[in-house]
Amino acid sequence: MNSSEKQLATFASGCFWCTEAVFKRVKGVEEVVSGYTGGDSKNPNYSRIHTLHSGHVEAIQLEYDPEIVSYETLVEIFFGTHDPTTLNRQGYDIGPEYRSIIFYHSEEQRHIVEQVKFRLEKEQVFNGPIVTVVEPVKAFYPAENEHQDFYAKYPELPYCQVVIDPKIAKLRKKYAEYLTKE
Repeated sequence: MNSSEKQLATFASGCFWCTEAVFKRVKGVEEVVSGYTGGDSKNPNYSRIHTLHSGHVEAIQLEYDPEIVSYETLVEIFFGTHDPTTLNRQGYDIGPEYRSIIFYHSEEQRHIVEQVKFRLEKEQVFNGPIVTVVEPVKAFYPAENEHQDFYAKYPELPYCQVVIDPKIAKLRKKYAEYLTKE
């Protein structure tokens, strides 16, 4: 693939509202879609993945320009803006649909993820072992319209202020050089 072609990345790090809000602020990320992936059922929706244990997770799929932001940087931002040491949980969001997973689109992406994960574990960046799973990408199903751009539409909601705002603050502090002007 020509490096100037847009590429895809798929991440699950808890609530997709949070992950979407983080990656929409990164230079070179051109589109972010909240959705569901990782399970075997077709056409999942919000209520099904939260009640039927479908195997799907809340995730985002983004399109990015590798000339502006590298996949490695995206992976570092992924790890740096959530807790990859908690199994099936991110803060108040609990359940297997909130597990930490990186879905790779190529062997090159898989290799980059494994290198970053190994380095973070070796440097003991986190207070426990990283439980993030690395899997090949599966079918990605966009979430319902009310879940797209949620933080942009409802920044005044308590969930956004208590859960998403701190993630964005961490993003601004740790990764300022990679951010678009808001």
